[in-house]
Amino acid sequence: MRQLVLVLGAGGQLGDATTSQLADRHEVVGRSRRDLDVTDPEAVAGLIGTLCPDVVINCSAYTNVDGAESDPVSAIMVNALAVRTLARAAGDVDATLVHYSTDFVFDGEATLPYTEADPPNPRGAYAISKLAGEMFAADCPRHYVLRVESLFGGPQARSSVDRMLNAILAGTEVRAFCDRVVSPSFVEDVVEATAGLLDRSSPPGVYHCVNTGYGTWVDVARELARLAGRPDAPIAEVPVAAVKLLAPRPQFAALSNAKLADQGIVMPPWQDALARYVRARAEAHGGGS
Repeated sequence: MRQLVLVLGAGGQLGDATTSQLADRHEVVGRSRRDLDVTDPEAVAGLIGTLCPDVVINCSAYTNVDGAESDPVSAIMVNALAVRTLARAAGDVDATLVHYSTDFVFDGEATLPYTEADPPNPRGAYAISKLAGEMFAADCPRHYVLRVESLFGGPQARSSVDRMLNAILAGTEVRAFCDRVVSPSFVEDVVEATAGLLDRSSPPGVYHCVNTGYGTWVDVARELARLAGRPDAPIAEVPVAAVKLLAPRPQFAALSNAKLADQGIVMPPWQDALARYVRARAEAHGGGS
């Protein structure tokens, strides 16, 4: 069924992909950070009250993990308080709210992929702000909180995956964590999964929306090198402890997407997602990345 979908944060990596991919099946209205300050409650409530969308998809976020340590107020304003405003405004017009969260809500001390039933234990200002946003999203009766991590893809090409691929293609050394485990998320697959939940009217709540499987960042770098036809690319294996970071990172951050699969939404393996993205980038550059 065709619906009116409002995408906030439409100028970002995920928002851009969401706006373009959903346009062929829904009426999509996108608002970037320049168009709308999500921390302005009156502006947000006014827009949603005027449009009366069926779905509000919140792709806006404060994503500077280390910056949040010195500016926690900005992180809380965007990642938490703005979500409270969105949830209440969406609920007032009987809209569904989709909000994206992160693996950072976990402490990274697990040995098996986290499920939605595992208790969060955020460390750092960014992580705390994102968990607060999850809680506020639940103020909307029909809500989906989708935890993603290590996002890559889209036309902006600014992700960690892009930086590694660019270095591989340039013949320069790639420095990658050898002991930080992640479940990468391809933006195109995230958008398709989001649409799937909406189309199925799946039960509201938290879902882990990542590609299937997990590996270290070194594993990701090696797979990128293989896909790019540069299997001998220099990759330096770096332990997390060797890098001085202001905010702590969850070292084992793999997420299980089994709950999503129970809804009939099976996410492709991360290796398959990387292959599709590398191929798309090559085609966009006339056959070479």
